[in-house]
Amino acid sequence: MLDSLKKTGEKIGHEISRAWDSLSEGWRELLSRSSESLTKFTRHKEETPAAGSALATFPSWSLLAGELEETAKDVLVRIELPGMDKDDCQITIEGNTLYLSGEKRFERETSDSTYHVMERAYGSFQRAIPLPRNVNIDKAQASFKNGVLTVRLPKEGQDQTKSISVS
Repeated sequence: MLDSLKKTGEKIGHEISRAWDSLSEGWRELLSRSSESLTKFTRHKEETPAAGSALATFPSWSLLAGELEETAKDVLVRIELPGMDKDDCQITIEGNTLYLSGEKRFERETSDSTYHVMERAYGSFQRAIPLPRNVNIDKAQASFKNGVLTVRLPKEGQDQTKSISVS
């Protein structure tokens, strides 16, 4: 009987170790792939719920997942903005950086309900996305469809390469 308990304990220990390794791997991947998309949301002071309120547990960080693609002619930036409208965000380009800012508003259907899970962040945010090339900001275009903001930035001129001899 003692031998059977020992084997069961070893098996449980092995399963816990496997689960921990899997969880650790998931966090490492999340951090390595999504660290740039992790965005801080800030609530307005008048929207801050009272301490102890279930709404006080709103997360203040969330992922605004995106991608940056370069074609022969353009640099394309796509950012997922679930729960937002095109009027909720502003785009600014300064140098080789695209700045995206906006606000995701919390809209409650009724005031007599209780939240048991709150994983979505709300509030104002700003995100900076470095661009790989110089772009022509005068010809930039933005569209918003199905919760995805797409910014098309035509590349400016040709990349120039110059070899310099050392004397």
